[in-house]
Amino acid sequence: MLVQQILKEKSAEGVITIKPGSSVEDAASVLSNKRIGSVVVSSDGKSAAGIISERDIVRELGKRGTACMADKVDDLMTKNLQTCSCDERAENVLARMTEGRFRHMPVIEDGEMVGIVTLGDVVKAQLTHLENEKEALEGMIAGF
Repeated sequence: MLVQQILKEKSAEGVITIKPGSSVEDAASVLSNKRIGSVVVSSDGKSAAGIISERDIVRELGKRGTACMADKVDDLMTKNLQTCSCDERAENVLARMTEGRFRHMPVIEDGEMVGIVTLGDVVKAQLTHLENEKEALEGMIAGF
């Protein structure tokens, strides 16, 4: 299964972004209100400067307490983003996420963000693919 097929199954809301220079508190509010695990840091909604996740915020809260909420997202975000393209295979994306221990990956086409896939999206797609294969094999066996 390709990333583009996963994106077709997702809602059409697009990628949630926050502007560079925004506070960590603002990012936490977006994450909470949208019920998402990460938000892409982008000045124009098309390019990805970084990504900040719930995990990033919680780790900093654990180290420094609530003082970190006044920091800029630029200070906590992951700047060296792992991205994928629409024609990348889901199993490759899953392997990269597992190896890198992250759960959100922006999808980039022609230099612009066209979506984001989560670990949950990729696992769901893989399970659906396996179920379809199982049903096809059962159908072949039953047909003989």
